[in-house]
Amino acid sequence: MPKNALNYSILLVLLAVVAYNSVYFKKLDEVNANSGSSAGEKFNATAYAQTFWTTKLLPASATSATDLSMLLSSLKTDREKAVDTYSHALGIGNIRYFLVKGEGKLTAINDNDVTISLPSGESVKLATEYIFGNAVRDASGLIKIIEFDNTMDLNNVSAELNAIIRKKVVPPFRASAKVGNTVKFVGAIELNKEHLHLDNVEVIPIKL
Repeated sequence: MPKNALNYSILLVLLAVVAYNSVYFKKLDEVNANSGSSAGEKFNATAYAQTFWTTKLLPASATSATDLSMLLSSLKTDREKAVDTYSHALGIGNIRYFLVKGEGKLTAINDNDVTISLPSGESVKLATEYIFGNAVRDASGLIKIIEFDNTMDLNNVSAELNAIIRKKVVPPFRASAKVGNTVKFVGAIELNKEHLHLDNVEVIPIKL
């Protein structure tokens, strides 16, 4: 066999060995079992939300919430500073979330919300029907995006936190709410920092 032909045959054998060792097959159920979390378990948004609510959000609502009247005044006088100081958001963009507290007189009870008149003169809405979005999840700044493998898990946490409010926070309040009552609240608000509409602020309640 000519020398060139022999070298070519050896090269083909080596390539075949490398290709054989580079390709392997696995059962699909093994691949699925090893995907996702390190423990191979599906993310439990309900458990995460319950733990976050009890161990982080409620304590933060007692210590870190910003007085709503003061926040509204700050947003009117120095919007950029107020947003940078008091808001949080998981992503970039104009939508920002604030953890707030306040006290005021209940002036109207509507189908979807109640109106609270603050001592400073502003009126805000407390949502009691349509509890949705990411305000409660993001307002405290205590959830980090790196904790999650995908956006679906993040969105499911929002849904579970909102469900807690609909089931545990709103019903007892609605049952006893009367015009003229003084209401203390802690909640979350969502604002667009480039298009502020401070005359129509809606608070998603966390504590009432």
